[in-house]
Amino acid sequence: MRRALRLRAERRQLMTVEADVLGELKRLRVRVPQLTGVLAASADGLVLAADTAEAESVAALTAAALGVALRLTETTGQGGFRELLVRGDLGYVATYAAGASAVLTLLAEPRINVGRLHLEARRSSARIGELVDSALERPENT
Repeated sequence: MRRALRLRAERRQLMTVEADVLGELKRLRVRVPQLTGVLAASADGLVLAADTAEAESVAALTAAALGVALRLTETTGQGGFRELLVRGDLGYVATYAAGASAVLTLLAEPRINVGRLHLEARRSSARIGELVDSALERPENT
């Protein structure tokens, strides 16, 4: 019961940063026009902010992929999770750690410059991580 209450409180705190995170996502799309979708989510799949179709489904799949990626990096001795890049026939899906509690997932056209994608996404994920982590550190009643 306590865990459920704590999770509910954390979700309320995370939702307070939605506007700031959405602003960062929009700025990222301006800097990288080949992006076709962007979303920030908690590590457990809660959508924090999104500018993409089917955000809930993508967030849930991101959480599942994150679980596998975490186990893979730990099992192979590669340290903590930083990023995951999947290339499909029609484009890319890239996921980046955003602080201790969130992830940034991007959908991109196949013609994107992957180096530029990484550069800009790493910057945005750091900003989003700061926003989310600071929201979780604040007492709920402030």
